[in-house]
Amino acid sequence: MCTEPQPTRLDRIFARLDREPARPSLDVPRMTRHRVVLFGATLTFYITIVLAVVTTSWLVRVDWQAMLFRPYQQWPEVHAFLDYWVVLGQRGPTAVMVTAWLGWRCWRQHTLRPMLAFGTALLLLNVTVGAVKYGLGRSGPHYATEVGSNEMWHWFQAGSDIFPSGHTANAVVTWGILAYLASTPRARRYLSALSAIMSLSVGLTTVYLGTHWLSDVLLGWAAGLLVLLALPWLEPLISRAENLLLELRDRWYARGRAGVPATTPLMPVGTPAPLPATVGTARESAALDAAPMEAAPMGAADETPPVHEPAASARTTHTTVCLAPAPHPATADRPAVTPAGTRRPPHTDRADRTTGRGTTPPARPLTANGQRDT
Repeated sequence: MCTEPQPTRLDRIFARLDREPARPSLDVPRMTRHRVVLFGATLTFYITIVLAVVTTSWLVRVDWQAMLFRPYQQWPEVHAFLDYWVVLGQRGPTAVMVTAWLGWRCWRQHTLRPMLAFGTALLLLNVTVGAVKYGLGRSGPHYATEVGSNEMWHWFQAGSDIFPSGHTANAVVTWGILAYLASTPRARRYLSALSAIMSLSVGLTTVYLGTHWLSDVLLGWAAGLLVLLALPWLEPLISRAENLLLELRDRWYARGRAGVPATTPLMPVGTPAPLPATVGTARESAALDAAPMEAAPMGAADETPPVHEPAASARTTHTTVCLAPAPHPATADRPAVTPAGTRRPPHTDRADRTTGRGTTPPARPLTANGQRDT
């Protein structure tokens, strides 16, 4: 029984993407002059913060003053709330929430660009921020060893990967990508303000909890903003990746369709399975071979030899024929075999005894007067 395969969830998603003949054109941000100037200013600020920390400038003194102030002791009533609020900067929970939203956007707009842009931004963020973290090796406030020092180059100590702040940079990129992918200018302005508030609050929360220096937060803001400002340069790469994925999807879908067998009508329950043509031909040949041997009398097999069908005719056919198994004939339906003569050998002595004992002699002819001739 052959049936059409049921479409999977992935097939339904791809069918949804192809429901419209052409995907709607989206407002893709371009690297304008204003964006280039803003990118250059942010990069300058980034380098300035790094140099200020490396040279143990006034910024390092501000870091120590904020740490010794211990904000978590000054306002302990908000400590429990901020412990949960800082989760909005962790990469795992925020990535799940934003992925769900962007997945719905992909479904509605029939495009893969939102998910590809978000994945590209996260990849760029991990590479740039991770390289600086492990390259500078700065220890956090809880692992500080000397008051007034910049706590740099501690590569092999615990907690030496906090510069820049990963929570702050991730908050900037994760919530800022919503503004970057906004469909209208009005939605982009509102989402930009919301992402700025989220990233600022998450960064200051890490300072309150004592897990980051203030300079870590400043560098995290700059790192996340650089990633968002550099995304328009990567839009051609995102577009090529989308076209490649859709082309691979089409090839895979066409290959799956080519491997599906032709649809055959359903057979009712209880119908015997069809047999190949070669099996049916062999049965018919066997029946033809056996029929003359049953119907012909003994001694006649040499006179009329059975006619066999050539074996080549059974092998040359390639057409599938569905044959139901033929019922076996009952014993009463078989033709009776009548022998031409008796097979018992003659017994001469028995015939002589019968003639001598009880057999009547042959009649004699009568004469004219009615008496038998003696």
